[in-house]
Amino acid sequence: MRDVLDQLLPRWEAGEVVGVGTVVATFQSAPRPPGASMLVTTKGEAVGSVSGGCVEGAVYELAETVMGTGTPVLERYGVSDDDAFAVGLTCGGILDVYVEKVSRETFPELGDLAADIGAGRPVALATVIEHPDPSWLGRRLVVRLEAGDNEGSLGSERADAAVHDDALGLLAAGHNATLTYGPDGERRGEGMRVFVWAFAPKPRLLVFGAIDFAAAVAKVGTFLGYQVTVCDARPVFATNSRFPDADEVVVDWPHRYLEAEQEAGRIDGRTVLTVLTHDPKFDVPLLEVALRLPEVAYVGAMGSRRTHDDRLARLREAGLTADEIDRLSSPIGLDLGARTPEETAISIAAEIIAGRWGGSGERLAITEGRIHRDIDHVP
Repeated sequence: MRDVLDQLLPRWEAGEVVGVGTVVATFQSAPRPPGASMLVTTKGEAVGSVSGGCVEGAVYELAETVMGTGTPVLERYGVSDDDAFAVGLTCGGILDVYVEKVSRETFPELGDLAADIGAGRPVALATVIEHPDPSWLGRRLVVRLEAGDNEGSLGSERADAAVHDDALGLLAAGHNATLTYGPDGERRGEGMRVFVWAFAPKPRLLVFGAIDFAAAVAKVGTFLGYQVTVCDARPVFATNSRFPDADEVVVDWPHRYLEAEQEAGRIDGRTVLTVLTHDPKFDVPLLEVALRLPEVAYVGAMGSRRTHDDRLARLREAGLTADEIDRLSSPIGLDLGARTPEETAISIAAEIIAGRWGGSGERLAITEGRIHRDIDHVP
């Protein structure tokens, strides 16, 4: 929903009715992840995508029907359906799409939810997408970090409590997922499926070293949806004018800044660290901190082969273990033959993406099997 929220909210505020189709589960090579949404308006407009073009026409028609009836529908598209070829899912994947009617009457919590998302406050939206009792379909629970701030209900206190706890876990990880319970929220059982959008703040990309390569990495990071910080101890280089694409530019010793961010709870398992200084007085103290963090998504350091070997020797002297050093991607990036700062930024981004989704970094033309890995959440 995040990808279409800026189009949905003004229509909701104006009192319009909108059909919303959302991917709630994917299997095999489905092209869009859970949480991807498409809007259909009463004027026939379509915004967003649930499949990159494969089944948009079928979802469009279903959304028009749902806007008229008001009854949500959970539909599966893919190779297992007799109508797979007709709806055009030729990529070989399977996806479940939940289509609902959204208006001020059906979704009164949307305004507050959008305000939380806009302010960067963690918030989750849980929606019943399947239940043996049709009256439960479409019920929503807005989950915030403080239980007293929740809005709505799925149908019972037991169901609300179970989903609330699980949604907090998804928020911490920044994952969307479809969860299965018994009809009244029983942990062991089937019958009720609940889709949870976890609207966590953007993942962070910390770029250490205010060099030309850092400007390119910051630009690509912003494009990929990261909250980008550039940090360098040298105020003459760490300026907003040199890094217009970064969300913030910090003048501080890199290791000291990273320690402070960790202590403040602003580093998590989605955080990406790129160390571009290739100067031992900066990067060795920084990597001592970075490689000992409980969990981060990626730690990469720039430098030549000689710089890399020297860096490893210094890290060993500093007391880092082999397991800690193995967390380091150095030299940073994939082998694309990159030379310019922009090409190098793409190389770094490619390695980060491959690590996020389990990609091999090989050319697809020489690999076999499914293109997309099986996923049930967005990392």
